Amino acid sequence: AVFSTSRMVYSLAKDKNAPESMAKLTPRKVPRNALFFSAIVILIGVTLNYIMPEGVFTLITSISTVCFIYIWGITVICHMKYRKTRPELAKANKFKLPLYPFTNYLILAFLAFVLVVLALAQDTRVSLFVTPVWFILLIVIYKVRKLKQH
Repeated sequence: AVFSTSRMVYSLAKDKNAPESMAKLTPRKVPRNALFFSAIVILIGVTLNYIMPEGVFTLITSISTVCFIYIWGITVICHMKYRKTRPELAKANKFKLPLYPFTNYLILAFLAFVLVVLALAQDTRVSLFVTPVWFILLIVIYKVRKLKQH
């Protein structure tokens, strides 16, 4: 896991989507910084698992679920906007969503239902508060990187 994660971080850094320091190689062509970073992240996971063995899996999976819901919600909304603003392209497309726009609203309702279920369970409710903080952190990092590039 450490090696595949460090390879991913190294590749992101080479494409300028991660800090440049993660793309540096040792004389033996090892991405030491990316490897060290990956090991630290895994150590944090192991530590969390030790501190709260029942809760860490639920926390990580529920945060992933909220991120998944966000991504699919945005995708469905974009599909609706696409169909509304570009009907000529949507009509020519071979792969149409059946029963548009009803299906879009059905999907959004299902995603909202999952969020409600997450909010009702005490052990998954925390993900509804942690995930927006994660998104804000990502936005801040993105804005700071954009400012540095200009």
